[in-house]
Amino acid sequence: MLITPGKLLANINSPADLKKLDQAELVQLCDELRHFIIDNVSVYGGHFGASLGVVELTVALHYVFNAPKDQIVWDVGHQAYGHKILTGRRDVFHTNRVYGGISGFPKRSESPYDAFGVGHSSTSVSAALGMAVANKYQGAEETQHIAIIGDGAMTGGIAFEGLNHAGVSDSNLLIVLNDNCMSIDPNVGALKDYLTDITTSRVYNQLKDDVWNMLGKLSMFGKSAQEIVSKVENGIKSALLSQSNLFEALNLRYFGPVDGHDVDHLVAILNDLKGIKGPKILHCVTTKGKGYGPAEKGNATTWHAPGTFDKITGEIHKKVYQAPQAPKYQDVFGHTLVELARSNPRIMGVTPAMPSGSSMNIMMKEMPDRAFDVGIAEQHAVTFSAGLATQGLIPFCNIYSSFMQRAYDQVIHDVCIQKLPVNFCLDRAGLAGADGATHHGAYDVAFMRCLPNMIIASPMNEVELRHLMFTAQLPRSEQAFTIRYPRGQGVIPDWKRPMEAIEIGTGRMICEGEDVAILTLGPVGNFAAEACGLLRNKKIHVAHYDMRFAKPLDEALLHTIFKKFTKVLTVEDGCIPGGFGSAILEFMSDNHYQATVMRLGIPDRIVEHGEQGQLYEECGYDTRAIEQAVINLLEPASLLK
Repeated sequence: MLITPGKLLANINSPADLKKLDQAELVQLCDELRHFIIDNVSVYGGHFGASLGVVELTVALHYVFNAPKDQIVWDVGHQAYGHKILTGRRDVFHTNRVYGGISGFPKRSESPYDAFGVGHSSTSVSAALGMAVANKYQGAEETQHIAIIGDGAMTGGIAFEGLNHAGVSDSNLLIVLNDNCMSIDPNVGALKDYLTDITTSRVYNQLKDDVWNMLGKLSMFGKSAQEIVSKVENGIKSALLSQSNLFEALNLRYFGPVDGHDVDHLVAILNDLKGIKGPKILHCVTTKGKGYGPAEKGNATTWHAPGTFDKITGEIHKKVYQAPQAPKYQDVFGHTLVELARSNPRIMGVTPAMPSGSSMNIMMKEMPDRAFDVGIAEQHAVTFSAGLATQGLIPFCNIYSSFMQRAYDQVIHDVCIQKLPVNFCLDRAGLAGADGATHHGAYDVAFMRCLPNMIIASPMNEVELRHLMFTAQLPRSEQAFTIRYPRGQGVIPDWKRPMEAIEIGTGRMICEGEDVAILTLGPVGNFAAEACGLLRNKKIHVAHYDMRFAKPLDEALLHTIFKKFTKVLTVEDGCIPGGFGSAILEFMSDNHYQATVMRLGIPDRIVEHGEQGQLYEECGYDTRAIEQAVINLLEPASLLK
C-alpha cells in the first residue's frame, strides 16, 4: 500500500523544487507533509511524534538554506522524517526501517543531504562546528551550518562541550534548539526547568517581540545599526532577564523563544539569521506530535514510536501472540529489580533517559527516592553509580548496550580502576533490529572483556536473567558486574520463579552428545537448542553448553570439553573479533589444546537495519545456520555413522 502525497508535496523531489513555491503555499505544504508522515507511519510503523513536531521547522530550513551546500545536521534521527521526504526519498519512504530499505536515521551514505549520520544523541553541535571550522579554513565562509538539537539531547555532556567550543570559535554556526520538553520520556533536570522559565517569562516574551521587530529592519540600515541593535538587545537582556545568561555567557547570541509551528515567521527569522555572523542559537518551542490529536493529547512516550495504528481513531494496533505470552527481557529486568529492592534496601536504580525503554520506570514509580533518570548522560550515569557504590549502596545502572559505548572511559577510570561493585545491565545487547547500525549492541563483550575487575554474563532466558540479577546484588568485593540481554521477547511465559544464586564463572550443560560441542553465550543458546533437535533427527549428536559467563570463563568445564571434543562451535550475539568465541580460542591456546573451533556471531562489518530474525539469518547464527555449521565441521565419515 503506497501512500499518495498531496499535490504540492508530489512535485517536490529536492529542496530546489521546494524553493519554487510561493511562501504563501508553505502552510499547505506543511499540512501535506504532516499528513504524509501520519499516513505512512500509521501503516508501516516508525518514529512519530518528534518528526511531526518539526514539520514547519523542516520546511523553513530547506526553504531558506541551500542544502546540501549549506549543511543541515540533525540531532537524533527521530526528527528527520520530513527532511528525508523533502530530499528525494518521498517515494521510498514506506521502506523506512525495513530490511533493505532506507534508514530511520540520517545516513551519509544514503543521501548527500544527510550531512552527518546520527542515531545517538547530542552530537549535532560538535559535528556542525567541525564543518564550520573546516569550511572557514578552506575559504568557504559563506557556507551555512545548522545544527538542530532537541531539548532532551541538550542534557548530553557532549552538547555542552560543543556549545562551550562554539562560543569561542567565531564560526558560521546556527544552533536550533527544538524545545518540546521531551526526548523519548519526559525530560528531567535543571536545564528542562531553565528552558521552561524562558518560554513562560512574560517580561522576556515582550522583550523578544521588540527585539525581533528591530532585527527585522536590519536590512534597511547599515552595519552600524546592526551593532547598535546588538548592544541594545544584549543590554536589555542582561538587565531584565537572567535566564538568557546561560547561552550568552558562552558567547552564543540567543534568539527566541519563537513559535516553532509558524512557518512564515520561521522563514523570516531564518533569513535574518543568515546575515548575522558568528555562533548563535534559535530557541523554537514546538509540540511533539503536533497536528495529530491522539499524539498531542496522549502519552508522548507511547507516541514516540507507536508501531502501526488506526489514523482515524488513534487506536494502536496490538501485536497478536500465541498465549501464554513470554515477557520482554526489559520487563523481566524491571519487575525483578523492584522485587529485589523490596528485600534489599541498599539497591538503587539508574538510567540515562530511558526509564520506559529499560523498564526502570517500574521502580521509579514504586520507589521514586531510589531510582534515577539522569537525562541523556551516559557518562554521568556510570560515575554517579560509582559514587553510590563508594557509600555501600548497590547500583543497578541500566544502559542500552550501544549507549554504553559513550561511557567507556568512566567504566574504566571510575569503576574498574577503583574496584567498585557497580552492576551494569545492558539492554538491547546484540542485534537490535530496525534501529540499525547505531543501535546494535555488538561490541560490549569485546570492550568489557579486556577490563580488569569486570564480570560479564548473559542469560539464556528470563529465569536465568533473574538468577543473575539476584547474584549481582549479593555481597562481593572489587568487581563490576555486566549482565547483557537482548531487545524483545523472551521464551518462558511462566518466568516469575524463585531466584537462585549462580556461582560466578560457571556454565551448565544443556544436552549431551559426542560429535560436536556447541558453546553459547546468552539467548542465542535457544537457537542452538533448536539446532540440536534438528541434528538429532539426522543422527548427529551434539553436546550443548550454556557458558553463561564470558568473564571469568568456566575453566573447569572448558577443560572437560576440550579433553573430549576436537570440534567446537561457539555462538554469540556479539561481534566475533574479541568476543566470546575469541575468549574460548584464547583458553584453548593458553592450555595447549588442539581442536577445530568455528565461531558464529556478528561479523566484522557494519550490519544495517531489519527485523532481528532477518539479521540473525544474514549474519549466520540463527537455528539453521548453527545446524549447517555443525554439519560443515564434521568429516564426511562422521555423517555416515
